[in-house]
Formats: sequence, structure tokens, C-alpha cells
Amino acid sequence: MKKAKSGLKRAAPKKRARKAKAGTRGLSPQESFVDDVDFESETKQRIEKEGGQVLAAYRDPLGKNPLILAILSLASVEPTPFQRDVSDMHHKRLADVIDKTGFFLDPIIVITAPERQDGEKAAVKGGFWTPNGGHRLAAMRRLGAKSLTALVVPKREIAWQILALNTEKAHNLKEKSLEVIRIYRGLLEEDSSRTEKSFAFYLEEASFVTLGLCYEKVPRFSGGAYNSMVRRLSAFSDESLNKSIKERTKHSEQLLDLDAKVAEAVAKLKAKGFVSPYLKAFVVARINPLRWIQGEPPPLEEVLKTMRERAGKFNVDKIKQEDLASTGGAADDGD
Repeated sequence: MKKAKSGLKRAAPKKRARKAKAGTRGLSPQESFVDDVDFESETKQRIEKEGGQVLAAYRDPLGKNPLILAILSLASVEPTPFQRDVSDMHHKRLADVIDKTGFFLDPIIVITAPERQDGEKAAVKGGFWTPNGGHRLAAMRRLGAKSLTALVVPKREIAWQILALNTEKAHNLKEKSLEVIRIYRGLLEEDSSRTEKSFAFYLEEASFVTLGLCYEKVPRFSGGAYNSMVRRLSAFSDESLNKSIKERTKHSEQLLDLDAKVAEAVAKLKAKGFVSPYLKAFVVARINPLRWIQGEPPPLEEVLKTMRERAGKFNVDKIKQEDLASTGGAADDGD
């Protein structure tokens, strides 16, 4: 007896990038060297104006981009406003190591900060931002250092790229979402007329924007309970950042309203004697209409509306202890 053919098609195999032939890309050591006093003169002037000292300028041997090695005053450098917060334990431990060795051997990467307004005065320069050196900066300040070594990148957009590629510490959902919404706000200030989709590389997932807005308002928001659903129904927009943020804000408000109704259902379950670290995930799974939808799912706004209605009508009297036994996924992170 022949087996019926499945209607599902096997996904095409992913193409793997070929390994480049050795010695075929980039610059030689001699070609990377720059002996031109006017090379990136504007950035050099900025360094000197901020009390720093240029040590060398060269072209990156791989991408051929201009770079400047400099000693900068600690007072002129701040972390980018859109990265994760510094760990108190991490920077103290790092300070101890630097102090014992007597060497600062890992230069931070910095970009020139945007101009800022100083009251009624004309715009003044804002020093430097580091997208990857927050802990080293905090450690050096703890040690009372006057200055530190930095690699100055003339291209400001490198800050978003570095954050997107930073794998020094694994982000949890809250950290990543807050980092992304901070990047988003920085992009709004830099160039709000460009499309949201054009910044997809820096933001990674459209869902992080919505969840980040939720975490800003409610730090103990249970993002893990909704992440898979929001991620499935979210995509970067072809609209400008100015328009897109309004839609993201609307979705975040609907999501917070849903979470409040889910919390009420969880409270009723607890009052009935149900005990589980997955109560919120259980309620969300029960009211999620995507479980039964085949084909193209409805838009996020419609799904959130349906879930809010179902959460408001959630009948705890129909729930049995064995129903919770099959619940999986992440434990509730907001209760």
C-alpha cells in the first residue's frame, strides 16, 4: 500500500558561505598605514578639542575603513544611551583585575557623540560614546584613572552594528528588548524619516521594539509569555520611524492591557489553590487563537483584541490540576 504524499514541501537547503581563499581580501600591513596629516582631520580635531591625544591613524586591514587610535579623557566618554545597564559586580571585578595587572590592554571603541543643546547657547559637542566599553569605562572610573585608550571610529552608525553583534554576555528577553527600544529612540533622533525596515539589522526582531516599550512602562512585565506570539505577528515596516513608533506604541499599550487581564485570571487560579510557576503561560496559551488558525494568521492588533476578550471571560471553574501538568515553556517572569 502506497503512502499518501504529504502536501508539505521540503525547505530548500541553505547555502553556506564559501571560505575565502587565503590572502585575497583587504589590505597589506603597508597599505593600512596612513602618513597623511589631513586624514580624518575633523575627527582628529574633535579628539584634541575634547582633551584627547591622537596616537595613530590607519585603515582597517579588512574593510579598509578609517580608524584612529587615541588616548581620551575619561570625562569625555559616556556609554551609548541605548545599551544595557552596567553590571555592578562585573565592573568591580574588572577594576580589581586591571589594578592588579597595572595594564589597560583592551581599548574601548568610541564614536563621536551627537551635538547637544546647552540651554540657550549654540549647540556644543557632546564628547564620545562607547557602544561596547561600559564596564571598562566604569572600572577605570572606579580606579580614579584620568584617561584610557580608545579606538575612534568616524562612522557613528557603527555603534548600532556593534550592539547588534555583541556576544560578550547573553541577553535575556528584557535586556535585549530594552536595548532595542533605546537604539530605536536614538535612531529617531538621528534620522526619523528613514524606514523602519532599513534599520532591521540593528534592531534584529520587530517584536523587541514592542516588548521594549512594555518593559519601559512595566519593568516586571512578563514578556516571555507573549514573545513567541508577538514575534510571529510582527515585521519591520516600510513606513518611516516616526510613523512606525506610533503603531508599536499602540500595540504595546494593547499588550499591557492584555497582561493586566491575564494577571486577574492568574490571581483567580491562585485563589482556587492552583500552584505553578507557569500559571501565566498557561492562561496565555489557553486564550491564544493562533493554536487553531491554519494558514495566514490575522494581524497582531486583532489577535490581541481576541485574547483580551477571552482573558476577561476566563472561567477558572473549568480548569483542572491535570491541565497544568502539560504546560511547558518559560516560567512566568513578571509575577
